[in-house]
Amino acid sequence: MSTTTLTPQKKPRRSISGWKATAAVAMSNYMEAGAIIALATSLTLWQGAFGFDDALVGVIAAVSANAFGSALGAAIGGPLCDRLGRKFIYTYDLLVFMIGALMLTFASGVVPLMIGVILMGIAVGAGVPASWTYIAEEAPSEHRAAHVGAAQLAWSIGPAIGFALAILVAPLGVMGSRLIFLHLFIIAGITWWVRRGLPESKAWKNLRKEQVRIGTKISFFSGIRGLFSNRKNFGALAFLLGVYGLWNTVAGQSGIFQPRVYAAAGVESATHQNLLQVLVWTLTALATYFGFMRYGDKVSRRWLYFAGALLGVSAWVVLIFAPPGAFSLFYFAVAWGVSAGLGAQAFYGLWAAELFATKYRASAQGVLFMLARVMVGLLSLVFPIMLNSIGLEKVGMIIIGLLVAALLIGTIWAPDTQGKSLEDIESQRYGAARAAAKV
Repeated sequence: MSTTTLTPQKKPRRSISGWKATAAVAMSNYMEAGAIIALATSLTLWQGAFGFDDALVGVIAAVSANAFGSALGAAIGGPLCDRLGRKFIYTYDLLVFMIGALMLTFASGVVPLMIGVILMGIAVGAGVPASWTYIAEEAPSEHRAAHVGAAQLAWSIGPAIGFALAILVAPLGVMGSRLIFLHLFIIAGITWWVRRGLPESKAWKNLRKEQVRIGTKISFFSGIRGLFSNRKNFGALAFLLGVYGLWNTVAGQSGIFQPRVYAAAGVESATHQNLLQVLVWTLTALATYFGFMRYGDKVSRRWLYFAGALLGVSAWVVLIFAPPGAFSLFYFAVAWGVSAGLGAQAFYGLWAAELFATKYRASAQGVLFMLARVMVGLLSLVFPIMLNSIGLEKVGMIIIGLLVAALLIGTIWAPDTQGKSLEDIESQRYGAARAAAKV
């Protein structure tokens, strides 16, 4: 008589869905903002510890998650996201991020500092466009702004926590900065573990099934070729670069160099600078939740964008041209914080997902994110030198000009996509026949 040994079957891992999936994916934005702020609050300390000059400060800022590092990541991650799936990015991006965070935690000189900064930048550059793409594709049409806003909320919470931690660990000097990067390593590890249960985007899976059925050849460059083969996409690319690229060129300097801007405005204490930034980003988080997430699907997006952009312009006008003092600093913190919650980045994440076909949606976001971060990087290379040489007022005129241009572009050409499914938007933009053929 023979006996059969039964091998216990491994239980399939349960998929996370709905708002839990949105939250897990949105953490890419927390990592991005956290990496930028961790570097912003530690650059002066690293400069003192390793003895490099302002020119190298600009270079480090330029290759970070704030600029060229994330630009490179976006250039790689966007096409890969369209080629191999949205989930593919989440399998690897945070592993690269964690390596970079560990290198910064234990950096012993400029070289490991630079490598760690670049690795973290590449990781967030790959992850952020994928997160906006995935969230928008999985969100219900009538609540798309609310779900996409979760990414902006995570991005806002990152700096609020980062600057608060900088205040707490300030007495420890460089060691305190190392602890902030260590906290990012831990959060990234937890997020990576949670994301293992993330389901693939249904829109991408349906597209890939159709491509396999008709024998479409897919390569790394397929998304890029598709994006630039249709002239309708050029207008959308220009519009979004005007909205996000111009605004982000300002926000990028604010994120990494705001302590130096505050110093130029008369606030010398690092603790006071960081307290102002905690206020800015706490208000950004509140405005994102109570403003964009609550009303982005209900009220006119054009006027909601206009209100946020106008607040941002007024914030910098007051900071630069009003008499220095408590009022101008407090007004800047409130107005810039609220405007960031209602304004360009949240709308960019929404519109960039809506205005491109599924076939190259992530590639489009990769291209746009790359170009926006290159713009930040170019200004970052000279921003500290400009601030010292020509002063805050003249630098401020450049900042205000960029913000006014972004305000006008976003308000005048805001697309009519509210409440429509991504499939309906594709049909309207590309024609029903082309949309049915997946453009």
